Amino acid sequence: MGVQSTVVFADLFGSTGVFESLGNAKATEAVTQITAWLAEKFKANGGRVVKFLGDGVLVLFKENRHALAAVVDVQRAYEQRLTSAGSGVYMPLRIGVARGDVEMVEDDCYGDAVNIAARLSELTGPHQIWVNAEAIGGGKLSPDIRSRLLGPIHVRGRAEPCTVYQIEWQEDVDSEFFTIQSPLADGFDASQRDVLGSQIELSYLDSRKTFKAFELPMHIGRMREAEFVVSDLHVSRKHARLDWRNGSVVLTDVSSYGCWVRFFGGGSDLLLRREECVLHGRGEIALGTPFGDLGAPVVTFSVR
Repeated sequence: MGVQSTVVFADLFGSTGVFESLGNAKATEAVTQITAWLAEKFKANGGRVVKFLGDGVLVLFKENRHALAAVVDVQRAYEQRLTSAGSGVYMPLRIGVARGDVEMVEDDCYGDAVNIAARLSELTGPHQIWVNAEAIGGGKLSPDIRSRLLGPIHVRGRAEPCTVYQIEWQEDVDSEFFTIQSPLADGFDASQRDVLGSQIELSYLDSRKTFKAFELPMHIGRMREAEFVVSDLHVSRKHARLDWRNGSVVLTDVSSYGCWVRFFGGGSDLLLRREECVLHGRGEIALGTPFGDLGAPVVTFSVR
Protein backbone atom coordinates (compact mmCIF):
# COMPACT_ATOMS: atom_id res chain seq x y z
CA MET A 1 0.00 0.00 0.00
CA GLY A 2 1.46 3.34 -1.04
CA VAL A 3 1.53 6.57 0.92
CA GLN A 4 -0.63 9.53 -0.10
CA SER A 5 1.74 12.16 -1.49
CA THR A 6 1.74 15.10 -3.84
CA VAL A 7 4.10 14.62 -6.77
CA VAL A 8 5.71 17.54 -8.61
CA PHE A 9 7.39 17.20 -12.00
CA ALA A 10 9.22 20.38 -13.04
CA ASP A 11 11.15 20.49 -16.29
CA LEU A 12 12.76 23.01 -18.61
CA PHE A 13 11.00 23.78 -21.85
CA GLY A 14 13.23 24.21 -24.90
CA SER A 15 16.33 22.45 -23.60
CA THR A 16 16.70 20.51 -26.86
CA GLY A 17 17.20 23.75 -28.77
CA VAL A 18 19.78 24.93 -26.22
CA PHE A 19 21.80 21.74 -26.74
CA GLU A 20 21.66 22.32 -30.48
CA SER A 21 22.79 25.96 -30.24
CA LEU A 22 25.38 25.72 -27.45
CA GLY A 23 26.70 22.20 -27.84
CA ASN A 24 26.61 19.42 -25.24
CA ALA A 25 29.23 20.76 -22.80
CA LYS A 26 27.88 24.31 -22.35
CA ALA A 27 24.23 23.21 -22.47
CA THR A 28 24.81 20.49 -19.88
CA GLU A 29 26.46 23.04 -17.58
CA ALA A 30 23.54 25.47 -17.98
CA VAL A 31 20.87 22.80 -17.40
CA THR A 32 22.73 21.35 -14.41
CA GLN A 33 22.98 24.78 -12.77
CA ILE A 34 19.28 25.42 -13.21
CA THR A 35 18.09 22.01 -12.02
CA ALA A 36 20.35 22.27 -8.96
CA TRP A 37 18.78 25.67 -8.24
CA LEU A 38 15.29 24.18 -8.66
CA ALA A 39 16.12 21.35 -6.27
CA GLU A 40 17.28 23.79 -3.60
CA LYS A 41 14.17 25.94 -4.02
CA PHE A 42 11.88 22.93 -3.62
CA LYS A 43 13.83 21.72 -0.58
CA ALA A 44 13.51 25.17 0.98
CA ASN A 45 9.73 24.86 0.49
CA GLY A 46 9.59 21.50 2.29
CA GLY A 47 9.85 19.15 -0.66
CA ARG A 48 11.80 15.92 -0.95
CA VAL A 49 13.81 15.80 -4.18
CA VAL A 50 13.62 12.20 -5.37
CA LYS A 51 15.68 12.46 -8.54
CA PHE A 52 16.91 14.59 -11.39
CA LEU A 53 15.50 13.89 -14.85
CA GLY A 54 18.06 15.39 -17.20
CA ASP A 55 16.34 18.75 -17.66
CA GLY A 56 14.01 18.54 -14.66
CA VAL A 57 13.36 17.34 -11.13
CA LEU A 58 10.87 15.02 -9.40
CA VAL A 59 9.80 16.19 -5.95
CA LEU A 60 7.45 14.75 -3.30
CA PHE A 61 5.40 16.65 -0.72
CA LYS A 62 3.35 15.23 2.13
CA GLU A 63 0.74 17.98 1.96
CA ASN A 64 -1.04 19.56 -1.00
CA ARG A 65 -0.85 23.06 0.44
CA HIS A 66 2.91 22.87 0.75
CA ALA A 67 3.27 21.55 -2.80
CA LEU A 68 1.07 24.25 -4.32
CA ALA A 69 2.76 27.03 -2.37
CA ALA A 70 6.10 25.63 -3.54
CA VAL A 71 5.30 25.48 -7.26
CA VAL A 72 3.92 29.03 -7.21
CA ASP A 73 6.99 30.30 -5.33
CA VAL A 74 9.35 28.45 -7.69
CA GLN A 75 7.65 29.75 -10.84
CA ARG A 76 7.74 33.32 -9.56
CA ALA A 77 11.39 33.09 -8.52
CA TYR A 78 12.37 31.37 -11.75
CA GLU A 79 10.60 34.04 -13.80
CA GLN A 80 12.88 36.60 -12.15
CA ARG A 81 15.87 34.41 -12.97
CA LEU A 82 14.77 34.21 -16.61
CA THR A 83 14.94 37.98 -17.02
CA SER A 84 18.75 37.79 -16.87
CA ALA A 85 19.05 34.65 -19.01
CA GLY A 86 20.64 35.08 -22.40
CA SER A 87 18.63 34.21 -25.50
CA GLY A 88 20.78 31.12 -26.02
CA VAL A 89 19.83 29.63 -22.64
CA TYR A 90 16.22 30.78 -22.37
CA MET A 91 14.36 27.75 -20.98
CA PRO A 92 10.97 28.46 -19.35
CA LEU A 93 9.70 26.16 -16.61
CA ARG A 94 6.62 23.95 -16.87
CA ILE A 95 5.21 21.98 -13.94
CA GLY A 96 2.83 19.05 -13.48
CA VAL A 97 1.36 18.21 -10.06
CA ALA A 98 -0.71 15.19 -8.94
CA ARG A 99 -1.91 13.75 -5.65
CA GLY A 100 -2.27 10.02 -5.01
CA ASP A 101 -0.70 6.83 -3.68
CA VAL A 102 3.07 6.67 -4.13
CA GLU A 103 5.31 3.62 -3.60
CA MET A 104 8.91 4.20 -2.62
CA VAL A 105 11.34 1.55 -3.88
CA GLU A 106 15.05 2.05 -3.27
CA ASP A 107 14.88 5.86 -3.20
CA ASP A 108 12.71 6.01 -6.31
CA CYS A 109 8.92 6.44 -6.49
CA TYR A 110 6.18 4.83 -8.53
CA GLY A 111 2.41 5.05 -8.82
CA ASP A 112 -0.52 6.62 -10.59
CA ALA A 113 0.22 10.10 -9.23
CA VAL A 114 3.78 9.93 -10.58
CA ASN A 115 2.50 9.03 -14.05
CA ILE A 116 -0.13 11.78 -14.02
CA ALA A 117 2.30 14.47 -12.84
CA ALA A 118 4.78 13.46 -15.56
CA ARG A 119 2.07 13.51 -18.23
CA LEU A 120 0.77 16.94 -17.14
CA SER A 121 4.31 18.31 -17.22
CA GLU A 122 4.66 17.08 -20.81
CA LEU A 123 1.36 18.62 -21.89
CA THR A 124 1.44 22.02 -20.22
CA GLY A 125 3.00 25.00 -21.96
CA PRO A 126 5.99 27.07 -20.91
CA HIS A 127 5.48 29.08 -17.68
CA GLN A 128 2.41 26.99 -16.77
CA ILE A 129 1.36 24.72 -13.89
CA TRP A 130 -1.23 21.95 -14.37
CA VAL A 131 -2.55 19.91 -11.44
CA ASN A 132 -5.07 17.10 -10.99
CA ALA A 133 -8.23 17.65 -8.96
CA GLU A 134 -6.92 15.62 -6.02
CA ALA A 135 -3.97 17.99 -5.68
CA ILE A 136 -6.29 20.90 -5.00
CA GLY A 137 -8.94 19.02 -3.04
CA GLY A 138 -11.50 19.10 -5.85
CA GLY A 139 -11.02 22.81 -6.44
CA LYS A 140 -10.90 24.01 -2.80
CA LEU A 141 -7.82 26.21 -2.57
CA SER A 142 -6.34 28.65 -0.11
CA PRO A 143 -7.32 32.25 -0.97
CA ASP A 144 -3.87 33.11 -2.33
CA ILE A 145 -3.87 30.27 -4.89
CA ARG A 146 -5.94 30.87 -8.04
CA SER A 147 -6.94 28.23 -10.54
CA ARG A 148 -9.25 27.56 -13.43
CA LEU A 149 -10.75 24.29 -14.56
CA LEU A 150 -9.44 22.93 -17.84
CA GLY A 151 -11.51 19.73 -17.80
CA PRO A 152 -10.86 16.02 -18.22
CA ILE A 153 -7.69 14.72 -19.85
CA HIS A 154 -7.07 11.11 -20.75
CA VAL A 155 -3.68 9.96 -19.49
CA ARG A 156 -1.87 7.06 -21.11
CA GLY A 157 -2.28 3.87 -19.07
CA ARG A 158 -5.44 5.05 -17.26
CA ALA A 159 -8.98 3.95 -18.10
CA GLU A 160 -10.57 7.04 -16.53
CA PRO A 161 -9.71 10.64 -17.44
CA CYS A 162 -8.35 12.92 -14.74
CA THR A 163 -9.80 16.37 -14.14
CA VAL A 164 -7.14 19.04 -14.56
CA TYR A 165 -6.81 22.61 -13.29
CA GLN A 166 -4.34 25.31 -14.24
CA ILE A 167 -2.73 27.27 -11.41
CA GLU A 168 -2.42 30.97 -12.21
CA TRP A 169 0.69 32.15 -10.39
CA GLN A 170 1.28 35.57 -11.95
CA GLU A 171 0.97 38.25 -9.29
CA ASP A 172 -0.22 41.00 -11.64
CA VAL A 173 -3.33 39.24 -12.97
CA ASP A 174 -6.73 40.52 -11.87
CA SER A 175 -8.23 37.88 -9.57
CA GLU A 176 -11.77 38.51 -10.79
CA PHE A 177 -11.06 36.26 -13.79
CA PHE A 178 -10.48 33.20 -11.65
CA THR A 179 -13.85 31.92 -10.71
CA ILE A 180 -13.28 28.20 -11.16
CA GLN A 181 -14.97 27.29 -14.39
CA SER A 182 -14.59 25.30 -17.55
CA PRO A 183 -13.30 26.86 -20.76
CA LEU A 184 -15.80 24.74 -22.68
CA ALA A 185 -19.33 25.58 -23.61
CA ASP A 186 -22.26 25.15 -21.29
CA GLY A 187 -23.31 21.56 -21.00
CA PHE A 188 -19.74 20.33 -20.69
CA ASP A 189 -19.76 16.79 -19.29
CA ALA A 190 -16.48 16.14 -17.47
CA SER A 191 -17.03 12.40 -17.55
CA GLN A 192 -17.53 12.22 -21.32
CA ARG A 193 -15.26 14.68 -23.08
CA ASP A 194 -11.50 15.00 -23.10
CA VAL A 195 -10.57 18.69 -23.10
CA LEU A 196 -7.61 17.86 -25.37
CA GLY A 197 -10.08 16.57 -27.95
CA SER A 198 -9.49 14.83 -31.27
CA GLN A 199 -10.15 17.67 -33.71
CA ILE A 200 -9.83 21.46 -33.85
CA GLU A 201 -12.06 24.09 -35.42
CA LEU A 202 -10.47 27.39 -36.52
CA SER A 203 -12.40 30.58 -37.34
CA TYR A 204 -11.20 33.89 -38.80
CA LEU A 205 -13.66 36.47 -40.12
CA ASP A 206 -15.90 34.48 -42.50
CA SER A 207 -13.57 31.50 -42.76
CA ARG A 208 -14.18 28.39 -40.65
CA LYS A 209 -12.48 25.01 -41.00
CA THR A 210 -12.29 21.84 -38.92
CA PHE A 211 -9.16 19.69 -38.90
CA LYS A 212 -9.22 16.15 -37.54
CA ALA A 213 -6.22 14.54 -35.85
CA PHE A 214 -5.20 12.60 -38.96
CA GLU A 215 -5.15 15.87 -40.98
CA LEU A 216 -2.41 17.36 -38.83
CA PRO A 217 0.20 18.78 -39.12
CA MET A 218 -1.13 21.91 -40.85
CA HIS A 219 -0.09 25.56 -41.00
CA ILE A 220 -1.77 28.87 -40.29
CA GLY A 221 -0.29 31.56 -42.51
CA ARG A 222 -0.71 34.44 -44.94
CA MET A 223 -0.04 32.51 -48.15
CA ARG A 224 -2.39 30.23 -50.01
CA GLU A 225 -0.04 27.30 -49.38
CA ALA A 226 -1.15 27.36 -45.73
CA GLU A 227 -4.07 25.07 -44.88
CA PHE A 228 -5.72 27.90 -42.93
CA VAL A 229 -5.14 31.30 -44.53
CA VAL A 230 -5.16 34.58 -42.57
CA SER A 231 -4.60 37.44 -45.03
CA ASP A 232 -3.06 40.13 -42.86
CA LEU A 233 0.31 41.88 -42.99
CA HIS A 234 0.97 40.97 -39.33
CA VAL A 235 0.96 37.30 -40.33
CA SER A 236 4.01 35.46 -41.66
CA ARG A 237 3.82 33.29 -44.79
CA LYS A 238 3.79 30.28 -42.45
CA HIS A 239 3.07 31.67 -39.01
CA ALA A 240 2.10 28.72 -36.81
CA ARG A 241 1.90 24.95 -37.09
CA LEU A 242 -0.64 22.59 -35.52
CA ASP A 243 0.52 19.05 -34.75
CA TRP A 244 -1.19 15.98 -33.28
CA ARG A 245 1.18 14.72 -30.61
CA ASN A 246 0.64 12.23 -27.79
CA GLY A 247 -3.13 12.58 -28.07
CA SER A 248 -3.28 16.39 -28.08
CA VAL A 249 -3.27 19.38 -30.43
CA VAL A 250 0.01 21.32 -30.16
CA LEU A 251 0.44 24.87 -31.47
CA THR A 252 4.01 25.84 -32.44
CA ASP A 253 4.98 29.38 -33.38
CA VAL A 254 7.25 29.41 -36.47
CA SER A 255 6.91 33.13 -37.21
CA SER A 256 9.10 36.23 -36.95
CA TYR A 257 6.92 38.07 -34.42
CA GLY A 258 5.18 35.42 -32.32
CA CYS A 259 1.73 34.22 -31.30
CA TRP A 260 -0.39 35.19 -28.31
CA VAL A 261 -2.77 32.53 -26.94
CA ARG A 262 -5.78 33.23 -24.72
CA PHE A 263 -8.01 30.50 -23.28
CA PHE A 264 -11.66 31.28 -22.60
CA GLY A 265 -12.50 31.03 -18.92
CA GLY A 266 -9.82 33.38 -17.64
CA GLY A 267 -6.07 33.34 -17.27
CA SER A 268 -3.19 35.40 -18.57
CA ASP A 269 -2.24 35.59 -22.25
CA LEU A 270 0.55 33.21 -23.26
CA LEU A 271 3.23 34.57 -25.59
CA LEU A 272 4.92 32.04 -27.87
CA ARG A 273 8.08 32.93 -29.78
CA ARG A 274 9.41 29.81 -31.48
CA GLU A 275 7.74 27.92 -28.62
CA GLU A 276 4.76 25.59 -28.36
CA CYS A 277 1.76 24.89 -26.16
CA VAL A 278 -1.10 22.41 -25.99
CA LEU A 279 -4.44 23.85 -27.12
CA HIS A 280 -7.46 22.82 -25.06
CA GLY A 281 -11.07 23.84 -24.79
CA ARG A 282 -11.81 27.14 -26.52
CA GLY A 283 -9.80 30.29 -27.00
CA GLU A 284 -8.11 32.71 -29.36
CA ILE A 285 -4.75 33.12 -31.09
CA ALA A 286 -3.45 36.59 -31.97
CA LEU A 287 -0.94 36.42 -34.82
CA GLY A 288 2.07 38.72 -35.01
CA THR A 289 0.84 41.32 -32.53
CA PRO A 290 -0.80 41.21 -29.04
CA PHE A 291 -4.54 41.13 -28.37
CA GLY A 292 -4.34 44.74 -27.18
CA ASP A 293 -3.59 45.89 -30.72
CA LEU A 294 -6.98 46.72 -32.25
CA GLY A 295 -5.69 45.60 -35.64
CA ALA A 296 -4.53 42.20 -34.40
CA PRO A 297 -5.65 39.28 -36.60
CA VAL A 298 -7.32 36.91 -34.12
CA VAL A 299 -8.14 33.28 -34.88
CA THR A 300 -10.69 31.57 -32.65
CA PHE A 301 -10.17 27.88 -31.89
CA SER A 302 -12.27 25.12 -30.40
CA VAL A 303 -10.80 21.73 -29.54
CA ARG A 304 -13.41 18.93 -29.43
